[in-house]
Amino acid sequence: MARLLATVALVTALATPGSGAADEIYSFADSDGVVHYTNVPNHPGYQLVAGTRERRRSKRGPRGAGVAPPLLRRTTAFDEHIRAAAQKYGVAPVLLKAVMAAESNFDPGAVSHKGATGLMQLMPETARDMYVYDIFDPAQNIEGGARYLRQLLDQFAGDMKLVLAAYNAGPERVRRSGGAVPAIPETQAYVRKVLGLYEAYRRRTGDL
Repeated sequence: MARLLATVALVTALATPGSGAADEIYSFADSDGVVHYTNVPNHPGYQLVAGTRERRRSKRGPRGAGVAPPLLRRTTAFDEHIRAAAQKYGVAPVLLKAVMAAESNFDPGAVSHKGATGLMQLMPETARDMYVYDIFDPAQNIEGGARYLRQLLDQFAGDMKLVLAAYNAGPERVRRSGGAVPAIPETQAYVRKVLGLYEAYRRRTGDL
């Protein structure tokens, strides 16, 4: 009966004109096997089960503003692509996963107001330079992000703080800052966030 009520609640939410639930619906199965649905996930157990790319695009702010806090997901639908790109370019899979979590929260249709797009939030010119022809394709977007991270790792001698600062603000801004993280609040917060996710993923086992 509880399962039936939960399903009815989902159908009602999706059918309600103008409701926020029509944009994104998350589900969670509790310890009793009861499935709950919401458009406002309040813990990491919820997973996105419905949503539209177009509406998610319109809600995006600059480089991830307005996106729900990244979830420390043990597995994702993109792990195969993450492993392949990481191996091809010699980038740690957990680095790719941490950047992806911070940039798009694993949303392949995410688009910022500045034009950063997809799972790795590639700018159009960066995507072209990385030979990404379909920026919304998860495999191509992840490979483009991995290739770009490889270039930044080489440019900044593997210094993770500088690599992440360059990914967020551009390598030229890092060079103009004398080889330090630029004094840009957004960039400094971004570096801290990704490093935190990176360390958290490293401590876990079986992620990839």
